[in-house]
Amino acid sequence: MFLSWTQTNLTRMIRIGTRKSALALWQANQVKDKLDQLGATTILVPVESKGDQNLTDPLYRMGIQGIFTKTLDAALIDKKIDIAVHSLKDVPTVLAKGIEISAVLERGANKDVIVYPLKKNQDKIIATGSLRRKAQWLRKYPEYKVENIRGNINKRLEKLEHSLWSGAIFAKAGIERLGLSGLNYDNLDWMISAPGQGVIGIASLISNNEIKPYLNKINCEKTKLCAKIERTFLNTLEGGCTAPIGAHSRIENDTLFFKGGLFSLDGKDAITLDDQISLNQSKDFGLKAAKRILNQGGISLLKKIKYQM
Repeated sequence: MFLSWTQTNLTRMIRIGTRKSALALWQANQVKDKLDQLGATTILVPVESKGDQNLTDPLYRMGIQGIFTKTLDAALIDKKIDIAVHSLKDVPTVLAKGIEISAVLERGANKDVIVYPLKKNQDKIIATGSLRRKAQWLRKYPEYKVENIRGNINKRLEKLEHSLWSGAIFAKAGIERLGLSGLNYDNLDWMISAPGQGVIGIASLISNNEIKPYLNKINCEKTKLCAKIERTFLNTLEGGCTAPIGAHSRIENDTLFFKGGLFSLDGKDAITLDDQISLNQSKDFGLKAAKRILNQGGISLLKKIKYQM
């Protein structure tokens, strides 16, 4: 006899692994609340990642792939937690063996924003720890200097106020989720966001069938499809090196809209794609979109980026 999710008897607590930052805890609590509403018993298990401990080195020098997820991956594999909650943009496109993204919540804001300090500075300097943001900013504003910034949102905001920077770039979703909308900022509508930006992803062991009925119930299918397309696009382009890559997809009625781009480190070179396709023809679209970028000069650009890193 097959049991529906309402009939499943979960005999133990669901342990929710999360990073310790305020934003990570906010996201984990969103998942916790949804699972609690389904009748599950849950507890948060905060852990600290290497990415949180090292706040000086740029991410690309630390080995950006999985820097924020490895500790939680290990906790999943060791069965110290049942699920791990992530900002999906931080999750590698190739997951550790035995782990899957089991569910995603409905997407929040995907855009980037530039936040200005209270005391305006005239120096043309902006701060970001993202190669993608740096490349796109320099492409539009080549006269600027870009400095590295690391840390959680509150730490970066504090650094901004004590700097000579004219602004720092943040994800709008993080600003909104922490209730910081009173900041002085502008939306960067022209900037292509990171694959998975604004999406809360839930990872678990593929073998953990006991919790899957609960995760299936809180999963947003539209967001999961969009995230899959963006992450496939990223995975196909990465080619073993870190590169400034942006991708965003959205669904309106029966149409999928997609924007993607590959940028040189200084922003001078860019190969972008802006397309739409019927939703019923979207299978393998992320792969096909990446191949179009590669065929339009992306292979040479990736070699150039790898040489410069």
